[in-house]
Amino acid sequence: MSINVNGETRKKKPGFLRLLFAKLFQGKKKMSILEEEQLQSPFRTVLNNFRDNKVSMSALIVFLMIFAVALVAPYFLPLDLSYSDTSQQNLPSGRNMMSYPKGLDGKVSVISIGPSFSVGASTEGKLFIWGKTRITSKIDVKYVPANMGKIVSLVAGYDHILALNDQGKLFAWGNDRQGQAQIPSEVKQLDDIREIKAGNQSSVVLSEDGTSIFFGNSMNNDYNAFHPYQGQLAQVELTSDAVLGRTKDGKAVYLGSMKNGYSKIPENMGNVTDIAATSSTMAAVNDQGKVFVWGNISQKWKENQVPKTKSKIVAIHGGKNHYTAVTEDGEVVAWGANQYHQAAVPKSLQGTKVSAVYTGFFQNYAITKDGSIKTWGLKGYPLGSDEMGRDILTRLVNGGRMSMMVGGVAVIISTIIGVLIGSISGYFGGKIDTVLQRITEMIVSLPFLPFVMILSALIGNSMGSNQKVWLIMVILGFLSWPNLARLVRAQVLSVREQEYVVAARSVGVKKRNIVFKHILPNVISVILVSATLDFATCMLTEATLSFLGFGVPAPQPTWGNMLYGANSSIVIQNYWWRWVFASIVLGICVICINLIGDGLRDAIDPKSQER
Repeated sequence: MSINVNGETRKKKPGFLRLLFAKLFQGKKKMSILEEEQLQSPFRTVLNNFRDNKVSMSALIVFLMIFAVALVAPYFLPLDLSYSDTSQQNLPSGRNMMSYPKGLDGKVSVISIGPSFSVGASTEGKLFIWGKTRITSKIDVKYVPANMGKIVSLVAGYDHILALNDQGKLFAWGNDRQGQAQIPSEVKQLDDIREIKAGNQSSVVLSEDGTSIFFGNSMNNDYNAFHPYQGQLAQVELTSDAVLGRTKDGKAVYLGSMKNGYSKIPENMGNVTDIAATSSTMAAVNDQGKVFVWGNISQKWKENQVPKTKSKIVAIHGGKNHYTAVTEDGEVVAWGANQYHQAAVPKSLQGTKVSAVYTGFFQNYAITKDGSIKTWGLKGYPLGSDEMGRDILTRLVNGGRMSMMVGGVAVIISTIIGVLIGSISGYFGGKIDTVLQRITEMIVSLPFLPFVMILSALIGNSMGSNQKVWLIMVILGFLSWPNLARLVRAQVLSVREQEYVVAARSVGVKKRNIVFKHILPNVISVILVSATLDFATCMLTEATLSFLGFGVPAPQPTWGNMLYGANSSIVIQNYWWRWVFASIVLGICVICINLIGDGLRDAIDPKSQER
């Protein structure tokens, strides 16, 4: 590129980064005088030699990519430290939860959604199951009972499934630890089942005469078998711990015996036409299209904030912490929790009339008038989920930022201390040197890792999470400086008798200025290499401490405490995704940093400088 100055055309000096990365992608070429001029200083020469090392340059690019992702990605994948959901725990990597079978296209009779799996029946009565179907190491809901015949109704619970065939026979399978999949004899005798519902370790069957029968975990589910509405019910719904009913005369009624948020049913609702429930709230819609929500309403999810619609709502459905509804014009609306975009109706449905909507934990299926299926919500976890149901990918990118911050702050602290002690010790010598070296030897003699573990455990137990993070940084910084101090001291000892230093002393330059303005700039290359290698060491040390349980405390993620689960043989054998991805990224990052440090060391070594 050329520029015109006072009528003369001169070549513009190429940018520094362009010169740095040029040889990696363009190969070696003869430089112009201007390029040679830009690289003729010692610092520029080091960088010129570094860029000739393609291994180190490649490592630099990879590290910068990881650093950029760790820096930017958390803004797109924000981390909620308080979030956990046991229904999503230990799910393998993939995004196939909503990849429904093509056999359902245009033939959907019913769909029901569990925490990680969905079940559906076609108009022909054929059963389909998809998603993450394995509940435990021994239980998989894809293994269905034999000879079920034509399915006309089915529901998915927390970890079990109920299905009703055209002969009125009920089937149940999945987890039966609380008897939720153990059909009672009185249900087996029914030949007029009107409705079936499955919840958290519980099941409810409603007969045509309006009688409800509950089976499953009665300890954690408030249900009164002798409630006064037996024989009057037209519909039932389950929260995670309670049962809601709708009578034939249009009243919403609580079917438990306890006084709680569920039992405080709003008054003057009018004629109720439909009911629904999330895990912690209940809802009803009347014949005027007005929606009422009550129960344990979360300020975080805001299940009671019903959006305005162009026409009245005629049907309502509940997921884990969100609701969907259909208006009389066929419009779909949703509200409540939206961490997986389950409450964000896709634009493809706007202006499209739907005939039915099926809502579950975090997924939604809408059936349009032409029979096509539209989906939105949680498709899966690209890198799986952990023991608390948290997204590994989200924790990985946020943990990367924290790991790098711990390593970076620790290196800054150790570099400042090491440079100060090393330069003072090397320049002044004598008693000062003796005292400082004895202090250095005392720090070196400490068993580093055990001492850090003990110090972190003793001091950190009385601190909050953020305070302990800073404590880890400070501890690593204050215990990592001796090696750098010795290197700087050795370099200062060799430089302090050089002619330019002697000249500075002879003209009366202050000792402080001689050390920091004349000597240190000439040993900066050694400091740079040492700091680079110490960065990787501090990251590994933090990972080691966190792996052993003495580092950054949960729920704040780091690559180290994400590996904490790998100390269990069960995790290693069955849940590989919980530690493999973190270990790979940490390993790549540390290797890249070490390669960068090696490249800088070779670039600084005059013997390796060949042009």
